[in-house]
Amino acid sequence: MSEAKKVTGVVIFGVLLSFLLPNIISMNTSKSLETENKRETQTETTNATIEEVAIATKEDESGTPVVEQPVTPTEPVVQETKEPEVQAEPIVYDGMTLNELAEKLNRSLKSTLSNTGMSFAKYSVEMGIDPYLAVAIVLHETGCNHGTCSKQVRECYNVGGMKGGPSCNRTSYKKFNSLDDGIYSFMNNLKENYYDKGLTTPEQMNKKYAASKAWAGKIHHYINKIKAT
Repeated sequence: MSEAKKVTGVVIFGVLLSFLLPNIISMNTSKSLETENKRETQTETTNATIEEVAIATKEDESGTPVVEQPVTPTEPVVQETKEPEVQAEPIVYDGMTLNELAEKLNRSLKSTLSNTGMSFAKYSVEMGIDPYLAVAIVLHETGCNHGTCSKQVRECYNVGGMKGGPSCNRTSYKKFNSLDDGIYSFMNNLKENYYDKGLTTPEQMNKKYAASKAWAGKIHHYINKIKAT
């Protein structure tokens, strides 16, 4: 080959190389960058996975990893407030509660015996005595229904003409320490000496309680007045 042809070939190769070399360098650079980006992405993904696993797991006492289940947020439980149940008062006598019975008896109890209806109502229910009958006997024996109660009631709290000691003003009638004490003793006397012996009506009580045969009729008169109030 002639020297001129060699020179010409070198020049042409140089020109071609000058055009191809930048493209080759650019391609290599792009591949390097792409490879580097893939490595960085894989590294970030791996690190994120490791962090998630580390957060989502913990070790038990033996060192075994335990995966915690994700906690689902729950709405707060609202407890219903129930209204307290109101207990109805029991019926104790003649379709009435204890308070209603006491109020009814109070309408017939005057003077010194005013507002003692609860004592008569309470003791009659406790002892199983007809409260109308008990109050009727008291009204007949004391005169409280007509105005001023007898001296036995006012000074000695004797509401049923009961005999015994200590003496009330040196009489055969008994003196009590309080009005409630006198009412209780009168009611207890009806229970032990009459009701417990089967004497539960004015007619059955008449002979033992009073000498007058008209006593039972008068007691019925007061019973009807009490019922009507």
